[in-house]
Amino acid sequence: MSINSIIYGPVPSWRLGRSLGIDLLSTEGKTCSFDCVYCQLGRTVHPIYERREFVTIDHLAYELEKVKGIGADYITFSGVGEPTLALNLGEAIELARAYLGLPVAVLTNSSLMTRDDVRHDLSLADVVVAKVDAHTNELFHKINHPVKICVLEEILLGIELLNKQYRGKLAIQMMFMEMNKSYAQDMASIAENLLADEVQINTPLRPCPVRPLRRQEIEEIQKSFFGLKSVISVYKTPRPEVFPQNLEETLRRRPKLYT
Repeated sequence: MSINSIIYGPVPSWRLGRSLGIDLLSTEGKTCSFDCVYCQLGRTVHPIYERREFVTIDHLAYELEKVKGIGADYITFSGVGEPTLALNLGEAIELARAYLGLPVAVLTNSSLMTRDDVRHDLSLADVVVAKVDAHTNELFHKINHPVKICVLEEILLGIELLNKQYRGKLAIQMMFMEMNKSYAQDMASIAENLLADEVQINTPLRPCPVRPLRRQEIEEIQKSFFGLKSVISVYKTPRPEVFPQNLEETLRRRPKLYT
């Protein structure tokens, strides 16, 4: 799947079609502000919360030159950790769009959404997929294991502030598992308050220590989100060829097959 040390794919995505990934961290091992229990990348090797430059803009431009004309629906900033940790994310978003002429998405764990500079950088993207996995601060720490003291309410406020200035599409991704499946109604209330354009209901289908919920469980959870603007589920992707109907077949697939 890897094109070079920074760019990978395009890979089929249940949310974004054909997704050309850009890893603006490109570290050996996961670099993240969280250590989520369900992460398919394993444990966080480099736990950081402060932004820094990992890949220079000149290096990114050099690698983008090689993939001009490639067929994809989105450029997606994701990779081996939290993309908003890259201090030059905003400049990278504009550069990638200019080089490839494709819309840009950023997948974020929302941890740095409290920062003005992060919200500014994210506002340059066409799509922001922001993660919210819990309805209380206690459950948030159990699931996401932030590497420094974080308060869920402050993160949610950061997402609200982004949405007030943002003209792109804001999607809220919610990862459901045994730990939080009983709180679907509370999670739906959070999604409603955030005024997101889309809610993405997910479960850990990639190999990880956490058992994914079955289709029937996710369908039951989705009922709590009835009436929201747009709700999609990982089990009801608009591209049936991307996700097999059979969960066991899905779990045999390679971890990096989907975004």
